[in-house]
Formats: sequence, C-alpha cells, structure tokens
Amino acid sequence: MQSINLTDHFLIAMPGLEDSFFTRTLTYICEHNERGALGLVVNRSTDLSVEKLLLQLGMSPKNATISNSPVLLGGPVQVDTGFVLHEPVGSWKFTLSANESIGLTSSIDILQAVADCRGPERMLVALGYSGWSAGQLEQELAQNAWLTVPAQSQILFELSFEERLPAVMSLLGINFYNLSSDVGHA
Repeated sequence: MQSINLTDHFLIAMPGLEDSFFTRTLTYICEHNERGALGLVVNRSTDLSVEKLLLQLGMSPKNATISNSPVLLGGPVQVDTGFVLHEPVGSWKFTLSANESIGLTSSIDILQAVADCRGPERMLVALGYSGWSAGQLEQELAQNAWLTVPAQSQILFELSFEERLPAVMSLLGINFYNLSSDVGHA
C-alpha cells in the first residue's frame, strides 16, 4: 500500500464505520506516520466546561470566555488525560507539532497558563484521544470507513463544536445525510 501522511487533516467517519464511538465524528489528525496515527475528535463535547476542569485541578480561571468553553471527548483512549489543541504551537513542556502553527500539548503547564490568561490565542481542550496502530488507519481508509480533507484552522478554532462537521462536509460539497454505508462500483 502506498504511504500516506494525514497529519493536519480531518477524518469524517462514514456511516458504515463499525466502531460506534466514532459515529458522526470529525477527527483532527495531529500525527500520522509509520508508527500509526493520533488525533482528537473535535465535534463531541462532554458535560464538563474548561472552568470546571481547571477548578478540579486546583486552578482559578481568570478568563470567562475560555472558561465557559466545553471540554471535548477527544477519543476513547486515555479519557482521564487532558489534551490541548492550540494555536500557536508555543513552547510547552510536552507538545507535538501538527504543523507550523498548531500544536497538541498534554502537559499541565499549558492549563496553568490558560487559567492565568497566558495561554495560547486559540485552543480546544479534550479528554482522551483517538489512536491507530501502524497501518490500521490505512486499512480503515481502504475499507471506506473515513473521508479525508485537509484541515483548516478556522474550522477548528472559530466554529462551535456543532458547526465543525457540517462545515467540513460543505468543503467537500456533500450533505452528511446523503452518505451511505453501502459501497459499490458503477
């Protein structure tokens, strides 16, 4: 199979995807290489706000706008671990760069900076992540489990979580409800 790199792309879960966790999800791929892939579901929220999360961590948030943002459910892996997808990349303790401007940080220093109004300009906070072992995502793509499209930071950081999937679908000129789980050849 030809090698592909879907870092900094969106994955749209197709209706036929067998894993029910990903039903109607939009996932941002932060890293994709020969070892596998790592991403965050960016359109599924939890009942937890960033403010409540910061308070649970013993931090006093000073920014009401960010504090009221929902914490997302980033995926089924390590749901007790927080991840911050942010722009700009910055210089946090544990950051993975998805591109020259977007980073994924899993260290507590970024959350303290957010609480103190010194955090990144734009960000999403998620619990858990989505991961694929070596070759697994490629196999799922071959089975038509996902649609892919290059990511746009405006969709990630300027739209509400409910608006993200329809916005990406409109980039493709497709209505999600017109997708079918049936695959065939003309």
